[in-house]
Amino acid sequence: MADVTVSSNPGSRRAGRGLLRLLVCVWRHVSARHHSQIALLAVLMVICAFMEILSLGAVLPFLAALATPEQLMKHVWVASLAARWGVQTADQLALPFAALFAAAVLVAGGLRLLLLWANNRLAFAISGDFSREIYRRTLYQPYPMHLIRNSSVVLSGITQKAEGATKIVLGQLNLISAALLLLAVMAALLAIDVTASLTACAGFGLIYGVVTWRARPRLRRNSQTVADGQTNVIKTVLEGLGGIRDVLLDGTQSVYLDKYRQADLPMRRAHGDTLFVQGYPRIVVEALGMALIAAVAYGLSRSDGGAASALPVLAALALGAQRVLPALQQIFASWTSIASVRVPVADVLTLLDEPLPAEAGRPLPPPLVLWETIRFESVRFRYAVDRPWVLDGLSLRIGKGIRMGIIGGTGSGKSTMLDVLMGLLEPTEGEITVDGRALDGERLRAWQRSIAHVPQAIFLSDAPIAENIAFGVPPAAIDMDRVRWAAAQAQLADFIETQPGGYMAVVGERGIRLSGGQRQRIGIARALYKQTSVLVFDEATSALDNSTEQAVMEAIRGLDRDLTILIIAHRLTTVRECDRIVEVVDGRAVEYQSYAQMLELSPCAQKTVTTG
Repeated sequence: MADVTVSSNPGSRRAGRGLLRLLVCVWRHVSARHHSQIALLAVLMVICAFMEILSLGAVLPFLAALATPEQLMKHVWVASLAARWGVQTADQLALPFAALFAAAVLVAGGLRLLLLWANNRLAFAISGDFSREIYRRTLYQPYPMHLIRNSSVVLSGITQKAEGATKIVLGQLNLISAALLLLAVMAALLAIDVTASLTACAGFGLIYGVVTWRARPRLRRNSQTVADGQTNVIKTVLEGLGGIRDVLLDGTQSVYLDKYRQADLPMRRAHGDTLFVQGYPRIVVEALGMALIAAVAYGLSRSDGGAASALPVLAALALGAQRVLPALQQIFASWTSIASVRVPVADVLTLLDEPLPAEAGRPLPPPLVLWETIRFESVRFRYAVDRPWVLDGLSLRIGKGIRMGIIGGTGSGKSTMLDVLMGLLEPTEGEITVDGRALDGERLRAWQRSIAHVPQAIFLSDAPIAENIAFGVPPAAIDMDRVRWAAAQAQLADFIETQPGGYMAVVGERGIRLSGGQRQRIGIARALYKQTSVLVFDEATSALDNSTEQAVMEAIRGLDRDLTILIIAHRLTTVRECDRIVEVVDGRAVEYQSYAQMLELSPCAQKTVTTG
């Protein structure tokens, strides 16, 4: 069995490999459908850029029609248009050129609004795909991965860090559209006046270039702080709420509040600093830009023809600057948005790159029915090569329909033995066979569908009792007759039917409105609803008082004898009625044919008697 290791911060190393490489990795995970949509979006970007050129180019004849209509009328193409429009005198040119200019500006604005809507919609759709894919890959990960990985890493990846994908995709889309717009505006300005346009654009570009160069390390630090904070905040919340009883009893609220503040405050400050870095160049550039335009205007006014002849050019430059500055700011803001989430997005990519098992997405095979025996054949298991053997040559035969009790000291390997039986853990050596055939591939998945598991702590969702019994089944597909049968078999029906709402009564988060015995019986009913051939009870009654445990065990004893039932017990009396009893000692199985024989020969039993 391969060892499973999880890095404490795999994304930070990946982010350090270069922002461009990270962007390529992001696009590799974008679906083919979204790639097609991006291609259409690129066409829209080009159209928007072309319309910006038209709207900017339309300002010159419009201003000329206002200032010097006689000179404008002398142009051949203007005279031709005037004849078509029915314009007789130069003074009449102002209205049609005003209409053309207004139409060009309105169309260009409408297309930019459409582009903004499309960019945002596509970016959030892609991040939604990423979030769902992380959840899918997490659910399909093998059981050992879930044992060693902190759930806060996955939760932050799904709920918070996946939003970084929105920023990185939206940032790239906005950057490309702004760059196209900038190139279009610059081309139009260069056509109007080369010297003035180059001077203005070079000045603006130099300011943003310096700011970008200075901001890179700052954004990198903020990105790492945000990534760490997102994971630590969720971890702190889960720990505080998960142990709320102890928190309330011990009065340790201040401890968890302080841990939350230490995780949250640096993250908030990093967010705020990133927003400041993203926004302040615009204020600086606007102030310096106005001064630069004033200098260019002064230079033009001193040229031949004076201020009057320079007025249309100045107006065009002013309008161009009104386009150039937002475009430059959008490029810079898009870059900072991308750079600020490089580490969280690297963490997301690490989760997206987790391998999927071969059976992921395939239809579920039919359950593998147990006809005769389950065998452990010299099974050895350890969690890693540097860890001790938990199971060490365990051999055991389990016949169909048997009630087998399993005992052993703490850490003896009882639960690990059943995890191996259920296919959650793969034997390091040896094998499990069902009716003489080894469990592997599709056969293992079919075998897992034949097993129902009742753990010590039953997970209950904040949903009706019926949904908790038919756990994992869509509400519309629940078989209520089977739910009632399972509840009756678990000796739970009388309790349910006395509740307001009956089977539709909501149990509360984690079943907080139910007693321990009622939660355990829902767990038994859930197992029975599946109608499997093997039931596994992993210390399912150890947290119950004696009378409740007796009632639960009575429910188990009344189950169909065709069911094969394995019971890990904390109390020896729990296995009193079992057909056979197995004690796990030093990773091996010692069998007893009766409860009396177990009391006489078992080291575990002798220790319990001596301690008592």
